[in-house]
Amino acid sequence: MMSTNQVDSVPGDDDRDTDGPSFADLGIDDRILAAIADVGYESPSPIQAATIPPLLSGADVVGLAQTGTGKTAAFAIPILMGLEPVGRSPRALVLAPTRELAIQVAEAFGRYASHIPGLHVLPIYGGQSYGVQLSGLRRGAHVVVGTPGRVIDHLEKGTLDLSQLQYLVLDEADEMLKMGFQEDVERILADTPADKQVALFSATMPAAIRKISKQYLHDPVEITVKAKTSTNTNITQRWVLVSHQRKLDALTRVLEVESFEAMIIFVRTKQATEELAEKLRARGFSAAAINGDIAQNQRERTIGQLKSGALDILVATDVAARGLDVDRISHVVNYDIPHDTESYVHRIGRTGRAGRSGEALLFVAPRERHLLKSIERATRHPLTEMQLPTVEDVNAQRVTKFGDTITENLASSNLPLFRKLIEDYEREHNIPLADIAAALAVGSYDGDNFFMEPEPEAVERPHRERTPRERPARRFDEERSGGPAHSVTGTELATYRISVGKRHRVVPGAIVGAIANEGGLRRSDFGHISIRPDHSLVELPAQLPEETLEALRRTRISGVLIQLQLDQGPPQQRTFSRGQRRDREGGKRPERRKPRS
Repeated sequence: MMSTNQVDSVPGDDDRDTDGPSFADLGIDDRILAAIADVGYESPSPIQAATIPPLLSGADVVGLAQTGTGKTAAFAIPILMGLEPVGRSPRALVLAPTRELAIQVAEAFGRYASHIPGLHVLPIYGGQSYGVQLSGLRRGAHVVVGTPGRVIDHLEKGTLDLSQLQYLVLDEADEMLKMGFQEDVERILADTPADKQVALFSATMPAAIRKISKQYLHDPVEITVKAKTSTNTNITQRWVLVSHQRKLDALTRVLEVESFEAMIIFVRTKQATEELAEKLRARGFSAAAINGDIAQNQRERTIGQLKSGALDILVATDVAARGLDVDRISHVVNYDIPHDTESYVHRIGRTGRAGRSGEALLFVAPRERHLLKSIERATRHPLTEMQLPTVEDVNAQRVTKFGDTITENLASSNLPLFRKLIEDYEREHNIPLADIAAALAVGSYDGDNFFMEPEPEAVERPHRERTPRERPARRFDEERSGGPAHSVTGTELATYRISVGKRHRVVPGAIVGAIANEGGLRRSDFGHISIRPDHSLVELPAQLPEETLEALRRTRISGVLIQLQLDQGPPQQRTFSRGQRRDREGGKRPERRKPRS
């Protein structure tokens, strides 16, 4: 029989219940209380206050809570209190869905165990060298935090001994099952001692999680943290209307005028992380990319630079940033708007942590306003529209930074040396000091580009009759697409050729899905799709950005590189929908030629 305890809270690591019990009231010993004080927590969050007592009493626990509610401390503190750092075999195992979360949880265990001498914590996860993990296991690890796949690898190699296990935690269990780890999780559960204590944490309770709970947990206490809102109240959320073509300019203005400590910029594709980071570096910003193709050691080095202040801007995809926990992140920019509200909540949750305030900025293209409304409805938090900094704002900030640089350098210990050199130059060449200072500034700054130039005024084009290809409400055939038709509203289309066709067994849905995902397009961006024997013709917006075109050239469908390019075939060879095949002059179908005898 599962007992239930429901708690209302607002997600956030800083969400401490000042009216509830203190950590000391929960029966936590002095060693861990000292570590909690070092971290800066004053009182437990609702999930901690509800979870720590039953775990300390030896009960199994099912905790339903979102990321950011402080659940790591909720299971780490009771485990550390019950562990004796003796022997080399693991006494506690925490399973996490991603290597990022595994690292984060291991670091948290290390902080809470800082006053427990001799206790060793080891993260094990895919992408890291086996040698490092084998050395750690041989030395002895009392707490192991790992991803299911790598834990199974060590079990099969015989390098991980779970026979002495006292505690097992499934963290973000629903995510593990979504990622296909159910068999691995159940195998690990079955291979561990029957008398272990189990804690399962999940944001939702699907049938598969309920099944695991019934099969492997003994009379668990169920604790639900009911969120009042989906986003932290200490995060200021703003949005700005900007077209796709002007995003980079808009981002540059924000970076120059906004005061920020560190920033994560979210984009949709791996290719976009590299391209945007490179463009930002070319504009003088300290930026780097992380995505699923980045090697783990490089990823760890990049995140270390972000933590230390050697790097200020991280350009990331959703998957690559999951589990990322860096306190100095003051801003999150959604450069590409997420298509689901859950991703938005996860993204902006990277800022406003540990009691700090944070800033979240969302770039919204004109045709993406409906996604903004969806986010506001789901989070029950209206976003404030902001105006982009003007050219005058940017130039005023550049002048201020120029003056600040002079003020900072006036305090340098090298000032006397350079003052003498300049005075000698002044006497020798009879040049005013102001001119010498200006000449030195020219060597440090690009004078031609020091001030941002106003954008040229748009030239109004004369009215002309739109061609059929430009008319609104273009559709691709519902029967061929496998779903409802979607309109293209007022966008000029062009026909593109891709190198997959009927012999590759592609269907319109696969084409739409792959191109939309990799190119950041929506279904309404597609016109007609014609699948030929060895290639296909797809109508897409004529003015696709170069970075989108490059990403689509590298896209694969059914394992084949599609090599997207503009179709150069004659118009009469293209396939049109039924009823459109008409003679251009007379509106009649052309007569069929009789075969030659």
